[in-house]
Amino acid sequence: MDVIRARIQADRFASENGITLVEVRPGAAVARMEVGARHLNGVGIVQGGAIFTLADLAFAAAANSHGEIAVAIDVSISFIRAVSGGTLTADAREEAVNPRLSTCLVRVTDEAGALVALFKGTAYRKRGGGKAG
Repeated sequence: MDVIRARIQADRFASENGITLVEVRPGAAVARMEVGARHLNGVGIVQGGAIFTLADLAFAAAANSHGEIAVAIDVSISFIRAVSGGTLTADAREEAVNPRLSTCLVRVTDEAGALVALFKGTAYRKRGGGKAG
């Protein structure tokens, strides 16, 4: 798991946006982002791309948690509630897994536990793509 954590945490886009990987275990991961001014859009709420990036990082960690490199082939997000500050948490859980595909659901919540977004992702485990950790 340490190799997976290091590889995912090395994602420059996520780290430059203040996203940290908190936990990785088989089929699951948690990531957090403390909202700052850089995350807000023109109307003062967290920009959808920032929320997507948070959810996507947690998804990537969960999908890669079995030791094989997995890459996204399909993702979608639904924004449920607008937020303008605080800390957001993305909790990714693998809901279906087979030798080549992983399907994860990611719940993004605010500090009070209120649902902010729902993300669904499917990842493909690359044949001969090496080990993720």
